[in-house]
Amino acid sequence: MAQRKTRRRFFINSKKHGTAIKLILGFFLFFAVFSALSFLLVAKDLPRPEEFTEKPFVLPTRIYDRSGEVLLYQIYGEEKRTVVPLEQISNNLKWAIIATEDANFYRHIGLDFAGVLRAIVKNIQAGKLTAGGSTLTQQLIRSSFLSLDKTPSRKIKEIILTLELERRYSKDEILGFYLNQVPFGSNAYGVEAASQTYFGKSSADVSVEEAALLASLIQAPSYLSPYGSHQDELFARKDYVLGRMASSGYITKDMADEAKGKEIKINASRDSIKAPHFALYVRDYLEKNYSDYFLQTKGLKVYTTLDWELQSWAEQVISERMDYNRNYNAFNASLVSVNPNTGEVLAMVGSADWHATESLPKGCTPGLNCQFEPKVNVSIYGGGRQPGSAFKPFAYARAFKDGLTPNTVVWDVKTEFNPNCPASADKEKDEFGTPCYHPKNYTNTSTGPINLRRALAQSINVPAVKVLYLAGINETIDLAKNMGITTLTRPSSWYGLSLVLGGGEVKLLDMVSAYGVFATEGYRAAPFFISKIEDSQGNIVEENKTTPKEVLDAQTARLINSVLSDNEARAPLFGLNSPLYFPGKDVAVKTGTTQEYKDAWTIGYTPSIVAGVWAGNNDGTLPDQRPGLVLASPIWNKFMQKALELYPSADFIDPNPIETQKPILNGDINLNEPHSILHFVDRFDPLGPEPKNPELETQYFNWEAAIKNWLKTP
Repeated sequence: MAQRKTRRRFFINSKKHGTAIKLILGFFLFFAVFSALSFLLVAKDLPRPEEFTEKPFVLPTRIYDRSGEVLLYQIYGEEKRTVVPLEQISNNLKWAIIATEDANFYRHIGLDFAGVLRAIVKNIQAGKLTAGGSTLTQQLIRSSFLSLDKTPSRKIKEIILTLELERRYSKDEILGFYLNQVPFGSNAYGVEAASQTYFGKSSADVSVEEAALLASLIQAPSYLSPYGSHQDELFARKDYVLGRMASSGYITKDMADEAKGKEIKINASRDSIKAPHFALYVRDYLEKNYSDYFLQTKGLKVYTTLDWELQSWAEQVISERMDYNRNYNAFNASLVSVNPNTGEVLAMVGSADWHATESLPKGCTPGLNCQFEPKVNVSIYGGGRQPGSAFKPFAYARAFKDGLTPNTVVWDVKTEFNPNCPASADKEKDEFGTPCYHPKNYTNTSTGPINLRRALAQSINVPAVKVLYLAGINETIDLAKNMGITTLTRPSSWYGLSLVLGGGEVKLLDMVSAYGVFATEGYRAAPFFISKIEDSQGNIVEENKTTPKEVLDAQTARLINSVLSDNEARAPLFGLNSPLYFPGKDVAVKTGTTQEYKDAWTIGYTPSIVAGVWAGNNDGTLPDQRPGLVLASPIWNKFMQKALELYPSADFIDPNPIETQKPILNGDINLNEPHSILHFVDRFDPLGPEPKNPELETQYFNWEAAIKNWLKTP
């Protein structure tokens, strides 16, 4: 009887147990259906994973040198990014990031459950959140498509997209996406932008220790910024990353230890820039012609004309020479070089040191009374500076064009050029209150009769003023404008005859470009900075197609080249072995020094390259009395040494022989009956018949009297 009861009791318990099991199974079935429906509800609005490759990156405009290999500057908005293929990224960088962020990257399916468990254990042990279990794929999905909110729905979306991304793309493709997307701080997104920002080099060239430092930034880009106050923590994490690389087998322990001891040089500026004055000039052009949004987001590639090797040399030469120039209270210098045949600006140094922060004299106000302002590009600044005797070749060229020759003789004697001032007096003004004008030579001496070759080569002032009078002020200004001078906008009466001695302001870039017309035997190629602009797909947005234009006849240009390259003709003043001379090379050159030695110039050229140098002070403070030969020519000479190697050229072509019907134009004078050139030629038509009434020339009597006064002097 007892057995029956026991069996019945067991039967009843088994029935109840079966009911419970059904309830549990029903609950799980309901939970599964509910989860599936919830999953579908959450997932229905997710972006397609293939959209990742369609999703446009915000790409900056990148400004390169002429080779397209040296990045000078970037124009970006909130994101500074340069997309590069995975194969162009250093293995050091790939290994450092994988070892630190996702050691099992090539072994998991997008979710690393073992990694999550390890992170949980580490966080429990540390008592705080110190480690995460997200894979690179999850991080990529999170930063590309989702918010950073830590909600269940966002996590579900992340998991779905992660698995789908892993299904559709290879591991290398996903790694490439990640390396071009991950933020590194300082507005740098992707490894290429980060490498350029912090090290000034491509991501292909980063060292092991540099790769470890970049990998360290991913955890907390702002907090660990190399420019912030947590550098100790950054470098400690860098050493941790090197340890992870070693433990993962990417490098050896010895390599890691060696890398930990190496110094890492980080760019001083958050916005790295090369050839700053040049690059910013290009930027200014772009900003005037394209919208900010277009420049900051569309990934333009700007290929400039800059020769980086020549530019680096120019910066070095000026930097080295400034210590010498400062001894004479000249604190700044600028250099421009142009290819005269194309107009390409090859080098531009706008000031002695753009990066200078402690070179400004105490108490100076930039733009007002600073001798040296690093950010000001002197080569293109404002209305220009007076060029001194560097302007003389324009007047001589105009005179040669009209019929004068290098053999033409003028009298280098003290001459009064205001017809209303007595020829023999040193009066300040005439009877009408107009200033008298009797310029002096640099040597304070007079040579008497001299041909124009020697007069120009030795930069003698009095003959130059006479040449300008003969050539005509208006005519000389017109020629200078046609050759590229843009600043002579006042009436000719405002400049007067002092124009030939530098009485009109000019820009260094204009002067270099204009001298290029002599180099090309009369053809002007306007200076330009940008060769072409491409969009992110390689399509041409803009391309320079400058066509040189003839503005001067070849014979006149050859005459100027012959004079300015004549070392023997210039030797009496400059010496046979001055900085203007290159043994065995045909180089034309002209110096300039303004009144009271305020500005020092040297501009010279060959048929293949032109270069000009200015030296002085931004605020016009007078240096010690040193001419262009001392302050500017040594810089020009050393620069040209490299330029002649990189841009070799043939010698200048000799001008055609000249023989006129006027003895004085051919260099023949009668010292027994001396007269000025105005006695023999009409300045409006030097090759025409002798003037019937030379006395009608406003300058005639003073020029004649000047010769007589000089002949009377013992």
